[in-house]
Amino acid sequence: MDYTLSPELEELRQRTAKFVREHCIPLEEPRSSFDEHENIPIDQLEILRGKAKAAGLWAPQMPKGLGGMGLKMAEQAGIYEEANYSIFGPAALNCAAPDDGNMRLLWMVGTEAQKEKWLQPIIDGKIRSAFVMTEPHPGSGSDPAGMMRTKANKKGDKWVVHGHKWFITGAGASTHFILIARTSDDPRNGLSAFLFHKDQPGWELVRKVPIMGPEEHGGHCELKFDGLEVPKENVLMNIGDGLRATQIRLGPARLTHCMRWLGLSKRAMSIAADYVKKRESFGETLAEHEGVQWMLGEAAMKIHTGRLLTMYAAWKLDQGDRARKEVSMAKVHVEETLNRVVDTCIQLNGARGYSQDTLLEWMYRYARQAKLVDGASEVHKMVMSRFFIKEGQDFWLWDS
Repeated sequence: MDYTLSPELEELRQRTAKFVREHCIPLEEPRSSFDEHENIPIDQLEILRGKAKAAGLWAPQMPKGLGGMGLKMAEQAGIYEEANYSIFGPAALNCAAPDDGNMRLLWMVGTEAQKEKWLQPIIDGKIRSAFVMTEPHPGSGSDPAGMMRTKANKKGDKWVVHGHKWFITGAGASTHFILIARTSDDPRNGLSAFLFHKDQPGWELVRKVPIMGPEEHGGHCELKFDGLEVPKENVLMNIGDGLRATQIRLGPARLTHCMRWLGLSKRAMSIAADYVKKRESFGETLAEHEGVQWMLGEAAMKIHTGRLLTMYAAWKLDQGDRARKEVSMAKVHVEETLNRVVDTCIQLNGARGYSQDTLLEWMYRYARQAKLVDGASEVHKMVMSRFFIKEGQDFWLWDS
């Protein structure tokens, strides 16, 4: 395991960092220009995306032949981290959730026809997409195999969908959707994945659910399905493979979340460091106070630990391993680090950190969702516990 970046990748990381600082960060002010989601307005984003494409910094996760950068998981880590040094960076480079995970899934398991129709427009940045799985109680949450209530029944050569979904990220701005629905009562093979277009009849967007925010373009939406018809050619993988499709998508998606959150944590630290180096108290700068040094040192250590966990899990995925426990460990640590680091940086900035004079309060509200998205912290700790009970001391085996 060698996490050293090749000269080519280091040059790419530096170019990404330079692009983000020159083109993305200046658009973060003034806050009054943000859209309804407290995000970059679409017209400004499209200009930014054009610049990213021209700079060769587009879709790091997709093959070069499809218009991406063709990076492996471990290679993506440094790029995603630099991208999210700005809150607008991931969207600018087309590596933001949920498109990031949806593109990866479609590329990995889609047919050539499905890739051309459903994937390529997302890669090109012409449309956005959503992953439709979560349901209101008593439906699917962290246990989709056991609790999924949305059903797809076969009718001739089509599947007809009825059900209820919510907290579907980006649905209000999406054109292409990946829907998970129940097609049988089989405990492992009872779910299937379907592709549908926003203009198809048989479904409605009930509302954008108000959240603590800020949020992605398109909000977090509640959807209802009442007769959506999906032809057989729009079944993703095979009937009964819905749970597998979900697992294929969510593992890497959780890890790319970690990559982005580390970048956001580093940005929060930068804001705090700039302030404590010049703000004086009791005859010396805050940076000279021992207590402040403890706070910054601990935060820096947690970020570095998160980077190592993330890179290790990415390396495992690149070896063909599912890396379930490694991804869970990275996600739990990094989501907790993001929350802890931003909280620390607000504290160091005092009232300024709580105000909208910096992005720290934006980050604070955004960070809280990290403990919930793509599996709550407690679920991932259960995963780690089950691996430990099964493996015992082998849980900590070194990989050769």
